Amino acid sequence: MCGICGELRIDGQAPDPGVVRRMLSRLERRGPDHEGTHVQGSIAFGHRRLSVIDLSDASNQPWIDEQTGLTLVFNGAIYNYRELRADLIAAGHSFRSEGDTEVVLKAYAAWGESFVERLHGMFAIVIWDSRKRQLVLARDRFGIKPLYYSQTRNSFRFASNSQALLAAGGVDTDFDPVALHHHFTLHAVVPAPRTLLRGIRKLPPAHVMVVDAQGHDRLHPYWQLNAAPRARPLSEPEWIEATRAALVRAVQRRRVVADVPVGVLLSGGLDSSLLVALLAEHGGANDLLTFSVGFEDHPDEKGDEFEFSDQVVERYGTQHHKIHVPNHEVLDRLPETMDQMAEPMVGQDAVAFYLLAERVSEHVKVVQSGQGADEVFAGYFWYPQMHQAQGSDLERFRSRYFDRDHDEYQRMVQDRFDGPDYTSALVEERLASVNTDQYLNKVLHFDVTTLIVDDPVKRVDNMTMAWGLEARVPFLDHELVELVMQMPPELKLHQHGKYPLKKIARGLVPDAVIDRPKAAFPVPALKFVRGPFLDFMRDLLHSRACRERGLYREGYVESILADPEHQLTRLQGSKLWHLAALEFWLQRNVDGTG
Repeated sequence: MCGICGELRIDGQAPDPGVVRRMLSRLERRGPDHEGTHVQGSIAFGHRRLSVIDLSDASNQPWIDEQTGLTLVFNGAIYNYRELRADLIAAGHSFRSEGDTEVVLKAYAAWGESFVERLHGMFAIVIWDSRKRQLVLARDRFGIKPLYYSQTRNSFRFASNSQALLAAGGVDTDFDPVALHHHFTLHAVVPAPRTLLRGIRKLPPAHVMVVDAQGHDRLHPYWQLNAAPRARPLSEPEWIEATRAALVRAVQRRRVVADVPVGVLLSGGLDSSLLVALLAEHGGANDLLTFSVGFEDHPDEKGDEFEFSDQVVERYGTQHHKIHVPNHEVLDRLPETMDQMAEPMVGQDAVAFYLLAERVSEHVKVVQSGQGADEVFAGYFWYPQMHQAQGSDLERFRSRYFDRDHDEYQRMVQDRFDGPDYTSALVEERLASVNTDQYLNKVLHFDVTTLIVDDPVKRVDNMTMAWGLEARVPFLDHELVELVMQMPPELKLHQHGKYPLKKIARGLVPDAVIDRPKAAFPVPALKFVRGPFLDFMRDLLHSRACRERGLYREGYVESILADPEHQLTRLQGSKLWHLAALEFWLQRNVDGTG
């Protein structure tokens, strides 16, 4: 797990090593164990390493293979690298390291651009092929690992976060109007390749991009998620058993493919509790480290879920770490959290992940996390609402998911940002492209291939890697997702959602954990828009920087400030926080860098 960056000069000039140094300075926290650079001809690569697989110096990067003329920087983990290594050795390739990095490079040497189809894991890969004079970029199927890029007349640059590209300089920081519409409609999700900034783009998940020496690029998908019903329907017991087997494989792969201990982020919910149970059942719990975080109680809400996580710890005897965070620390450290967001996010548990990751990184380098289960197994409250609703595909989705409709968006932004209803057009096109007539599976397909990439996957990556902590997400194992995507919607929705996981967990996880109502992670200090948090947001939106930016209409801002706790989105998010979060991110990350 690492941070990667680089520059390809397309104007005939040599790269400036200072550009890579500036980018690496913004990636240091992603890889605290080693820094490497390589500059040759028109290419410059930078790498920050978090040593997880093959801890020796032999797997340091950039990886250079003079025999094949290939240079690689790679972020991620390949769970089937040992099998691929054996195949490559049988084909005549030799190795000088024991990790997955060299396997990735030799796989490209053996199979060309199709190599990525054989990789099972999470990854962002960039290879310079000096013989073909081309840069090859690839991203994993669900975008678990980030890969941003920017292009000018002189160069093509890439990095693991937008801050590195901004530090390199020369980025157009004007708003992308389409992305801005998506951001305020889809809960801060901006689907690839766009970002909020015109000058920064991101490689879509499950895609390969090839950039030649003149800067011309071509982009193509290497994998597509199939949602068509199975030719031979399965019975309920067959579905449950197939799901259990796939999940066990996913969990085990993410435990054994590491040369360091692997812990679990135990929230007290069904998903993370089931991960602990399966790891204990199939590998023992005596050496299993688990971590839970809680905040101070609020008069209107309890600040932790320890009553549930404690039951799982008691059942399996894990080496548990219970982390308490005072509420004042949430607001005090919000600026740090914003600094680690590659793009602005509005999920209030981002700071919880950030503070949790800080403590967890003192004990382990790798954890498993339950993110993705709700999107794959239909665990959120809006899924059954959409399933039962009438109307067009777009109407069923929009009326239960959009944070604000287009007419409200127009009332929110100033005239120069107004335009068509970009988000409705996107959603309509994406839902229509899914190869099934089952509406809920269309929605889940859109969620796991598009929406989840920015929330929660990006949130987990950014907040954990800020502390050199690698988070693995077994519920987004692509073989598991491929299986569940073809499952009848009714089976996923049974018993208020996630029925297959509840069925698998019964007898392994305490009933109180399985049967508890679905709840958002509690962060009371940010959930209740009052006191210091309200003062903080009001000051942001009244600041000179915000006024001069000229994004929001003053009347809209004041209408939200007049009654902030009742100005909520359909997903129960704070509209005031949406406004303030974007402004805060811009002030911390963009202002002064354009």
